[in-house]
Amino acid sequence: MTSGSTLALAGVVGGAGTTRTTVEFGATLARAGRDVALLDAALATQGLAAHVPGRIDPDLTALCIGSGELRDGLVDLPVDVPGRLAACPARAPFERLARAKTPEAARRFESLLDSAAARFDHVLVDTPPVAANQAVAAVTSADRVALVVPATERGLDRVPTMRDRLRDLGATSDAVIATRADGAVDPADATIPESDVRTVADLPVSADPDTEFAPAVAAAVERVLDTDLGLDFPDEGLL
Repeated sequence: MTSGSTLALAGVVGGAGTTRTTVEFGATLARAGRDVALLDAALATQGLAAHVPGRIDPDLTALCIGSGELRDGLVDLPVDVPGRLAACPARAPFERLARAKTPEAARRFESLLDSAAARFDHVLVDTPPVAANQAVAAVTSADRVALVVPATERGLDRVPTMRDRLRDLGATSDAVIATRADGAVDPADATIPESDVRTVADLPVSADPDTEFAPAVAAAVERVLDTDLGLDFPDEGLL
């Protein structure tokens, strides 16, 4: 079996919109007929769990400290698209979160990433600013790393620092994605505008092509993954 591509979407600062971008990227790839898995390395915020309906058992932290298989923690997201979109989120009490942040758990995370790559066309990792073992495992194990940064002075000023941190780890940033952007942003390789959607219950809006937001996300996916999705959008949605 050919392994799928793996991408760590790493926030440059907290509140960059990394979880949302991860879900939107996944929904866009699934809309193009790709099978996509979303893994949660943002153990502290556990934002990916907000997109997963129903009971989460086992969650990703349980898999990282136990012997369960990836398939046990994957939950399909209710998105009406041709491809499959599944997520393995973190939702755990503090005690288990602490155990899931050890070096041994990070090595287990790497094996889960490899397992997902063997089963899906794409694996996207929701990665916080790199400062903990799971985040290090994500950026050093993934095929590509994209930095997610809000289009603000505070966010953009942190890009060089995060690039330096990646180099310290022997990793590189393959692209920079600016969120909540109004036009081109230096040094971003791709931009995603603000969206009218305000609650996580309304995501992922990339499944709906009748907005300006969806083609912008598609363009960002194509740039970051160097792929052609072959998606069509109404004229009023073109950038």
